[in-house]
Amino acid sequence: MKVCDHIENANGSTLVSYEVLPPLKGGAMKDIFNMLDPLMEFKPPFIDVTYHREEVVFNKKDSGYYEKVSIRKRPGTVGICASIMHKYKVDAVPHLICGGFNSQETEDALIDLAFLGINNVLALRGDARNFEDRFVPEKGGHKYAVDLVKQISKMNDGNYLDENLANAQPTEFCIGVAGYPEKHFEAPNFDSDLRFLKDKVDAGANYIVTQMFFDNQKYFEFVDKCRSFGINVPIIPGLKPITSKQQLNSIPRKFFTNFPEDFVKEVESYSTSAQVKEAGIEWCIAQSKELKSRGVPVLHYYTMGDSNTIMRILKEVI
Repeated sequence: MKVCDHIENANGSTLVSYEVLPPLKGGAMKDIFNMLDPLMEFKPPFIDVTYHREEVVFNKKDSGYYEKVSIRKRPGTVGICASIMHKYKVDAVPHLICGGFNSQETEDALIDLAFLGINNVLALRGDARNFEDRFVPEKGGHKYAVDLVKQISKMNDGNYLDENLANAQPTEFCIGVAGYPEKHFEAPNFDSDLRFLKDKVDAGANYIVTQMFFDNQKYFEFVDKCRSFGINVPIIPGLKPITSKQQLNSIPRKFFTNFPEDFVKEVESYSTSAQVKEAGIEWCIAQSKELKSRGVPVLHYYTMGDSNTIMRILKEVI
């Protein structure tokens, strides 16, 4: 079933969903199952699986020169999605990114997903590679997420890259895209960021999942601004509990989101990691309860492989 259908069938009730990361290369599917097993009691209708493009390292040779080597640290998104759907009988949402794919490879990936009965995708641009200061698309690939959305939408209409295909079957993908309650860091201002988001919705996106945030007011204001821009698809809040004091610095640096000052002061006042983790859990519980009371369509948790923390939160919220 499609994500948008799950939301519609909920008739205003708030659903729960998770995002999981593929294990590092050499890991096993049992790692994902062990993490998800205890969370399935909360009946998520769908589970997101992230995709990670190749990383590049430079190995120094005996000659003194450096050799550029591409590595994939987290393979397996499509296989993980198929395994999740088979084991738990829930829908899986693979992340599909622009980085690392040309248009033909994207089409082939979408065909494979359709053959597997996976009819949800989250369409993302993806990040720049670790040695680049800006995102660089593959030759013949997409520079922006909106172009990826357009390609998926064309396939939903039965239009493939090979215009000479006879009787090409339309795909049935429900397309999710990312939204940023505190603005994407590359957008020149908030209004331009909302215009880019509306372009993705106009191109065929069916719902939005937000970047993590820690101030619910930012989410509520974001939704109001989206509606004023004519963006009327469901907007799913993305949530992550902090579990260490270090994340007060690392999360803003990596995800360009801010922490409320009262939360920062509380966390900085604690001397033990257990106290900090408890504060992060309690903050996320309060966020979740307020969001649920305001009728958000889904509470979407970035699990980061930590099922115990998410369970603590959901036992208080659901």
